[in-house]
Amino acid sequence: MSQNAVLHLPGDQIIELPVLSGSENEKAVDISKLRSKTGYITMDPGYGNTGSCESSITFLDGEKGILRYRGIPIEQLASQASFVEVAYLIIYGKLPNQTELDAFTGKLNHHALLHEDMKHFFSSFSGQAHPMAILSAMVASLSGYYPEESATDGTGAFDANAARLISKIRTLAAFSYKKSVGQPFIYPKDDLSYCANFMRMMFAVPATDYEPDPVVVDALNLLLILHADHEQNCSTATVRTVASSHASLFASVAAGILALWGPLHGGANQKVIEMLEMIRADGGNIGKFIDMAKDKDSGFRIMGFGHRVYKNFDPRATVIKKACDNVLTKLGVQDPILDLAKQLEEIALSDDYFVERKLYPNVDFYSGIIYRAIGIPVNMFTVMFALGRLPGWIGQWKELMDDPTHRITRPRQIYQGQTEVDYVPIDKRA
Repeated sequence: MSQNAVLHLPGDQIIELPVLSGSENEKAVDISKLRSKTGYITMDPGYGNTGSCESSITFLDGEKGILRYRGIPIEQLASQASFVEVAYLIIYGKLPNQTELDAFTGKLNHHALLHEDMKHFFSSFSGQAHPMAILSAMVASLSGYYPEESATDGTGAFDANAARLISKIRTLAAFSYKKSVGQPFIYPKDDLSYCANFMRMMFAVPATDYEPDPVVVDALNLLLILHADHEQNCSTATVRTVASSHASLFASVAAGILALWGPLHGGANQKVIEMLEMIRADGGNIGKFIDMAKDKDSGFRIMGFGHRVYKNFDPRATVIKKACDNVLTKLGVQDPILDLAKQLEEIALSDDYFVERKLYPNVDFYSGIIYRAIGIPVNMFTVMFALGRLPGWIGQWKELMDDPTHRITRPRQIYQGQTEVDYVPIDKRA
């Protein structure tokens, strides 16, 4: 039975608006006809209370600490699945059987190499170029290497382009790192897993090969799964916005990478390490900074605690905390920054101020610690986020393109500028 919300507007205007209900009983008021029928729009800066689409990919309940991909709890995927399986699940809507997984893995191996001409692009970047700048530019450039298949909306070549992106992005990311440290590129190997292949391309050199540690590979696999999708966040909404113009998959994902680059989004785990570096440089007194965090006038905030969406706990952090402890124990890493992180975690989890406000360590806190422990440099943290989030961007792009009712994204505004004035010739201007 359909329901309507009744909105009373000035001038005795009354309008009934349809109420929509999601499969998890989420509620929304459909205001798509509001302006055409009344002349009014709604205001929601940052779109924090606005549903931009209907999606069947990710369910997130911030109050209850629930995250599911295609209905499967993140805890189950994190403990049992590979990142390649999760990518297939998000993009195609189901877990692959063995035949499908083998075929998908074969496509990833087939598309792992870059066109040799692309190596010239890397040489054009400054040695100080941020890896995210390189990654976004190189992903956008893929449109030039597959022009027919990325023309118009590119849906006819979707399977090939999706495999190209998932496979090549790790090569592009590793090459971006090699460029930033002045080392020669290392090519992928078909006999390695997705994550092991990436780690080898990052850390091998021609004189010495790199044997990926299983502990490191497992940790990376987990991190990529936990970041694979997260509903309509800033970068995902950007991908959908760009895709709504029928931009290609490559162009839309490049836009998502740039949105992710911002410190308020994908750069959060980098901020955690930078904060810990600052605490260490100041003498390593954790208690001092805990007190500063409690003081509203100090201007200091502990990074990696709390979450805008999760009001109780971040389910990804619950999973990743165990992995973090495992990595630090098995690798035996001796690092004063990581020691400070463990001290900060211990104090904050037992301090009434943080417990009462439910300011628990989030996924950014633990992911930054793990990346540092396995040797990923800080300027690559956001690139690692992009590797993980790629399946979500691809799945969201596909979902939008498959929706016959989708429209080009075009928000409204309330104009607050000057009312009509006449043009003043330059010789009469003050």
